[in-house]
Amino acid sequence: MVRRKKKAQISVYLDTEIMTMLADYAARRDQSQSMIAEAAIASFLSPDADERREAAIAKRIDQVDRRLMRLERDLGISVETMAVFIRFWLSSTPALPEPAAQAARAKAAERYDAFVTALGRRLAQGPKLRQEISEDIDPAENS
Repeated sequence: MVRRKKKAQISVYLDTEIMTMLADYAARRDQSQSMIAEAAIASFLSPDADERREAAIAKRIDQVDRRLMRLERDLGISVETMAVFIRFWLSSTPALPEPAAQAARAKAAERYDAFVTALGRRLAQGPKLRQEISEDIDPAENS
């Protein structure tokens, strides 16, 4: 016959929100609320709880660091792409004579406004160009 340790009983007062969360969690796990509360208290009082929390925080910081590095790389690529395009455009587009330049400036202002409107619409609803490019490029073609 297996003997079970007798457990001590305590009364705990919980906020309604926490009690609801406990009940929902216990139901999802198909465990008793008492068992969930006991495990939570044991984890909180465990001598290595601080080390586990620190490890979890370090893992999250590493993930954020990797994401930031990717963002920095992507931003660098974007800036270089824009710089190369501008340099190419400036070196290959001849200057206009003054009467035509005034008309071109007026048309450019009109086109710029249309560009900003289209960009705003695009950013608001997506998809992003980089997603479309990756979807358009067939990995089988590149191998």
